[in-house]
Amino acid sequence: MDRLTVVIITRNRRAELSRTLGRLRALPASPAIVVVDNGSDDGTVAAVGAEHPDVRVVPLGRNRGAVGRNIGVHLARTPYVAFSDDDSWWEPGGLERAADLFDAHPRLGLIAARVLVGPDRVPDPVNALMAGSPLPAEPGQPGPSVLGFLACATVVRREAFLDAGGFSSLLFFVGEERLLAYDLAAAEWARCYVPEIVAVHEPSPHRPPSRQRRRAELRNTVLTMWMRRPGPVAFRETARMGAAAVRDGDARAALLAAAVRMPAALARRRPLPRAVESGIRRLAEETKAQCGVKDILGEA
Repeated sequence: MDRLTVVIITRNRRAELSRTLGRLRALPASPAIVVVDNGSDDGTVAAVGAEHPDVRVVPLGRNRGAVGRNIGVHLARTPYVAFSDDDSWWEPGGLERAADLFDAHPRLGLIAARVLVGPDRVPDPVNALMAGSPLPAEPGQPGPSVLGFLACATVVRREAFLDAGGFSSLLFFVGEERLLAYDLAAAEWARCYVPEIVAVHEPSPHRPPSRQRRRAELRNTVLTMWMRRPGPVAFRETARMGAAAVRDGDARAALLAAAVRMPAALARRRPLPRAVESGIRRLAEETKAQCGVKDILGEA
């Protein structure tokens, strides 16, 4: 496929990456692939070179987190880029459909795909959230508007991604998608959920401990608030996390980590346009109204 490149970031998941590359290479219209290696020491780089010599491998030497995707996008020579993780891939026909939609909708910046999880292909709960998005649909766009997505199941217009600045180096990893969604919206790029485009995610058993991921997500929630949301909102939510930190060690650790990064976050502060902020509030209210849905602090 000459319109689209798949960018994969990986670190020490040689076997999973090999499976993903095999799946992508088996697609009827096999795309160009760029693998950005975040400092693996398990022979990943050499293995990809031996098994898939047509795949471009970029060894970074150290773990740069989600910024590895930015590097892959810069290296891509196609107008559209799909992201896979080393444990996810795309179902046949989806990438061609995504490219066709981008061709037909010049202000479409991002497509969020339907995600099927595990060998039983169970629908990810995020599918229902995106399908039922309360955000106003943008006229002429191919699906509901979204302000969040899963990076491993996303296709972007390269121009839009670069225009929005890509993934933040400050956030590193976990929950980094939210800030990019905000920035795409602020730059007036449409973001749509298109369920006919399907990504499969078979989560690797080699994952960071859940506590580590939760702390990173809490930290990045605070940092994103201070980088983009109104001051009173950022202050209120930070104070709420501070109150939770009295009994919650993860919240306490996240606040300390956020404090270290706060000067850099404030230097990057750029409040969102009123329309985008209104959409964020509407989405938050709708989520809280759903029975049984809890926020990141575990509160309904």
